Amino acid sequence: MTEIQTIGVVGAGAMGRGIAQIAAQAGLRVRLYDTSGDAITAARESLRQTWDKLAQKGKLSTADAQAALERVEPATALSDMAQCQLVVEAIVERLDVKRDLFAALEGVVADDCILASNTSSLSITAIAAACKLPQRVAGYHFFNPVALMKVVEVIDGLRSAPETGDALAELARRMGHTPVRAKDMPGFIVNHAGRGMNTEGLRVAQESVASFAQVDAIMREQAGFRMGPFELLDLTALDVSHPVMESIYRQFFDEPRFRPSPITTVRLAGGLIGRKAGEGFYKYVDGQKQVPAEPPVPALPEGLKVWVSPRHPEGYARATALLEKLGAPLVSGSSPAADALIIVTPFGEDVSTTASAQGLDPARCVGLDTLHAFDKAARRSIMVSPATQDKWRDAAHALLAGDGVPVSVLEDSPGFVAQRIVAMIVNIAADIAQQQIATPEDIDRAVTLGLGYPVGPLALGDALGAERILEILKSMQRVTGDPRYRPSLWLQRRVQLGMSLLKTSAAD
Repeated sequence: MTEIQTIGVVGAGAMGRGIAQIAAQAGLRVRLYDTSGDAITAARESLRQTWDKLAQKGKLSTADAQAALERVEPATALSDMAQCQLVVEAIVERLDVKRDLFAALEGVVADDCILASNTSSLSITAIAAACKLPQRVAGYHFFNPVALMKVVEVIDGLRSAPETGDALAELARRMGHTPVRAKDMPGFIVNHAGRGMNTEGLRVAQESVASFAQVDAIMREQAGFRMGPFELLDLTALDVSHPVMESIYRQFFDEPRFRPSPITTVRLAGGLIGRKAGEGFYKYVDGQKQVPAEPPVPALPEGLKVWVSPRHPEGYARATALLEKLGAPLVSGSSPAADALIIVTPFGEDVSTTASAQGLDPARCVGLDTLHAFDKAARRSIMVSPATQDKWRDAAHALLAGDGVPVSVLEDSPGFVAQRIVAMIVNIAADIAQQQIATPEDIDRAVTLGLGYPVGPLALGDALGAERILEILKSMQRVTGDPRYRPSLWLQRRVQLGMSLLKTSAAD
């Protein structure tokens, strides 16, 4: 293929101008087209202001800023794209409109010109079906803001030539972005993988396990994520996020793992869409998120005795080590003393199921989440059943907050909060790998760059223990009867064989 020196961008909105920006900064000539001439003028003015600010901050010389602006040329008609080696569309998410555009472009550009779509949700194969040369059509999905989100999904349609994707990947590197390669499947990589955090967070809230703020705090401070699901949904806004959730669910023929929540349906209808509206899952005052204060820590009762269930050796070891550090009066024995607080450490079960299965007094049972190491976490989670008496809940809260680390008190839930959300994140990523939508390396790379996770989901599964993640999923499926928690075969087989979740085969 001819080396790409001139690109066309159709659509002068936020995505189009972002693509134009990184291309021009990389030395490419850009022909920017929109059906609205005013939109093109506004886009070039926005780019001028952006480059002026970069120059003022010393991130770009004044000469380079001016040169970049000069490389962005207004196009008054599609015919102005005739000399382009690549045309990227960033227009409305409608299949019929995109098909019409690509058919029109084929009558203008050379046969070796690549036609790429920035679609986030539509099938590349379906878009290319309107083209005489579908082999030159591929997906080129950037993320907003384009200049800051340094990843782009290169999507191969069923009839895309491999060299088409290769050329787009190479161009992405020239523009300072990391390309990840994906098959043409709903959600591609990032939007597909993001279902774990968002849909499971919503499920937790729907079951009244914890408040929105509690879920977010647990995912940040206990699980180590930059944002929780509701902070993320407020940032992206429900007018964007909810249709994506519904679309992916329907495109996978109502796959239970991707089941949306009526919570977002109601909030979207009511205009509570997020930060840009001033209210979403949080209220925003002068742009600042309003978060309820932490509840006060109860007083520690005198003469408290604590017994920890040894049923789960790993959980028992972590719980007893923490409690000893906090100076808790632990009592030993195969069964709890009649006047002792009972701490259980289930993986994927709720306290009700755990107490029943182990024959423990449910009134005194409190669950402690031990999936994440306590020395690295800035928050702890405890969980109570409907039968847990308030005095034992408060005693556990007081004891575990004794060193100043905040404690989230949850209603009964299979898998607490962190366990179930993290397990879903890992499981969905494993299934993406099983379907060969992308390589394990590209899955992790796309998610860390596109969603800001601390590590990729497959690496996260390895770090926490794939066997433990599998146990959590199986327990949640057993307790709830919900097929959304069924483990991916990719995960199950690698646990059975003692392999990393990042390995495709023994040769890796």
